[in-house]
Amino acid sequence: MCSLGFARSLGFALIPLATCCIVANVLLFIPDGQVTYVQKKHLTTYVWYFMGIGGGGVAILIPAAVFLGMGKCANACGTESCAMCGSVIAALVGIAGSGYCFLISVVALLKGPYCFTKLGWMSPFENDKAQYLFARERWSDCIQPEHIVEWNVTLLSILLGLSTLEFIICFLQLISGLVNAVCRPCCYKQEYSLNA
Repeated sequence: MCSLGFARSLGFALIPLATCCIVANVLLFIPDGQVTYVQKKHLTTYVWYFMGIGGGGVAILIPAAVFLGMGKCANACGTESCAMCGSVIAALVGIAGSGYCFLISVVALLKGPYCFTKLGWMSPFENDKAQYLFARERWSDCIQPEHIVEWNVTLLSILLGLSTLEFIICFLQLISGLVNAVCRPCCYKQEYSLNA
């Protein structure tokens, strides 16, 4: 039962992380607090990959729900090992979702924002191999939306941090689930043979 309690605590930890990922991704759609940039399609293409909504959000809520409901599953199945096998599959979904969120956020951060410059709408930092991140004086190349570089860097960094935590939590449950699903039946067989 200790492993079920551990899984439930991981499930509780995933819910606020997934919620924050969804919020961060939604905020990327409204730079400068205006939805006009969405309507005119003046956003970086990576925002439309929904890395925080789909990868770090919905895909993480699935393992969170499974981890939280493992006690009921164990009671219905009659064995904790069965519930642990289900948690392993859910953890793999979470690992895939958090990995997707992390990778897209890294690529978006490296490419930089899409903004209005003296040359028109473009991605001015796309080919500078992320050197713009360390040259704040170049951030003023983006005229509109105002402070778009700071906006994107902050929100994408938040997504990177949250998806890393989600990955670690799902990986912990993957290991815990595998150990419990594989080792518990073996331990029970050994106990049974010793008592017999």
